[in-house]
Amino acid sequence: MPEPSFEVRLVQADDVAALHALVVANREHLAPWEPLRDESFFTLEHQAGVVAGQVERHALGQEHPFVITLDGHLVGRMTLSNVARGPFQSANLGYWIDAGHQGRGLATRALERVVEVARDDLGLHRIEAGTLVHNVGSQTVLRRCGFEEYGMAPAYLKLAGRWQDHLLFQRILHE
Repeated sequence: MPEPSFEVRLVQADDVAALHALVVANREHLAPWEPLRDESFFTLEHQAGVVAGQVERHALGQEHPFVITLDGHLVGRMTLSNVARGPFQSANLGYWIDAGHQGRGLATRALERVVEVARDDLGLHRIEAGTLVHNVGSQTVLRRCGFEEYGMAPAYLKLAGRWQDHLLFQRILHE
């Protein structure tokens, strides 16, 4: 049997329907890791607005929103946001994988590719990521991809309706 086709690419406007379906299908799976979401978040119209905003911020160099595909089907998201230039040359990383595709190394493969793009194409020096303290799976992905834990941020983000502590990770791309 042939190896499944794996790709990490920038989000496109015509991804909206597939992303909408993926967000709706993963609503319960992602709820513990995200802010509380209003019902409107799960509409096609809202997701179209999310993608349009990402495409706009990408054109301005502020964000690099990627989709992860397997055999042409969207299975996850990975975004470099809050891109800071000048002496900082840094970005924040966020990502998630469809519940049915976790545990297959897809997030690790995607992150390895995004690190290459950040370093080689975007010229970034550093990528930062934060995980909930109990999100061992995400921490494992980050560590496998050369990220180092550098601190704890108490009450960092309001996720699942409450302020929660985060472990902070970074990867320096140029020594």
